[in-house]
Amino acid sequence: MRVSIAQHNPVRRLLGRPLRLGVVGGGSGSFIGPVHRSAAVLDQRFELVAGVLSSRVERAAEQGAAAGLAADRSYGSLAQMLSGEAERADGIEAVAVMTPNDRHFPDCSAALDAGLPVLCDKPMALSVDQARALAAQVRRTQQVFCVSFNYSGYAMVRQARAMVADGVLGPLRIVLAEYFQGGMAAAVEREVLTDKLRWKLDAARSGPSLVMGDIGSHAHHLASFVAGARVERVAADIGAVVPQRKVDDYAALLWRFDNGARGSCVVSQAAAGAENNLVLRVFGERGMLEWQHRECNYLRHAPLGEAVRMLGRGDAKLHPAAQRVTRIARGHPEGFREAFATLYADFAEAICGRRGADVDPLAGDYPGVEAGLHSALFIDAALRSSRAGGGWTDCEQA
Repeated sequence: MRVSIAQHNPVRRLLGRPLRLGVVGGGSGSFIGPVHRSAAVLDQRFELVAGVLSSRVERAAEQGAAAGLAADRSYGSLAQMLSGEAERADGIEAVAVMTPNDRHFPDCSAALDAGLPVLCDKPMALSVDQARALAAQVRRTQQVFCVSFNYSGYAMVRQARAMVADGVLGPLRIVLAEYFQGGMAAAVEREVLTDKLRWKLDAARSGPSLVMGDIGSHAHHLASFVAGARVERVAADIGAVVPQRKVDDYAALLWRFDNGARGSCVVSQAAAGAENNLVLRVFGERGMLEWQHRECNYLRHAPLGEAVRMLGRGDAKLHPAAQRVTRIARGHPEGFREAFATLYADFAEAICGRRGADVDPLAGDYPGVEAGLHSALFIDAALRSSRAGGGWTDCEQA
């Protein structure tokens, strides 16, 4: 068995301590904030030392204390955190951004300008122009940048990617993705809104298409990540299935990849009764692979003309890319937080690699700023297609 990220820690070897992390967003009422914070420290690559956990000054200190932050490192704004930490000998060495969508671009840009690596929640930006500007800034500053397409952090997703790259399926022919949630199946707009729902239901803050930014981006990235290919053309039907809803909650797309594969993608946040389940199926000349979030520790492999095989996380003969991100033995499930932790571990190793540390080449398989840019280009093409009646539309080049 290959040594896993839980056992191999180049950050500790280089620095003798974890990297110091500052976070912005993810305070009270946030689902994703506690996931990020716990994932960041899981593999001992990061220590959470500073944060902006509320834009309301009176709540920031209270929520910072609840997250274990010292009073003088719980800030009321990102600008305050960046300036305050810059004056400390033990200041932050990276920033994680998990603010509402409309803050991703300015917050990431400010952190990059301060000379800090950034891990940003998806979507990276609200427009192609913002995404291009951020990609250019990352190239100019030479900072490490990661987008939290966390499904790419699962061991069996990395196994699938490696098998496709190794030609196990032969040339790919069909790529199918679906992602259904039921949380917005009811008319939540008629209820007393939480802070989270308030900004999600405001297109100026959540983005031009809520469903595409929230979960369509995940389905697209997962498909592209495993297929090792980019979507070139798309034909889309995007809108709302809940009557009188003003934001998108449904999308059905046909897509064609630059490696010749074609297929479809259907996503919805308004599928009554659905669990949070992302499913990917890839079919090649010699068989197929199927992975789904609900059974994330397993990968189904059906070779053409042979018995179906169920590969399990922790199997001894998995690809090194999957073995590296396996922390415990098969039969002890790993899940959502561990997948996030994989991205944080990759992110930390990339930072230390820039400092001269000897890091695992497989740590470079995280979704960087180019993944965020391709996501923005895909969403833009899908929306242009849908608005024009669903015809085939080219994705712009990065």
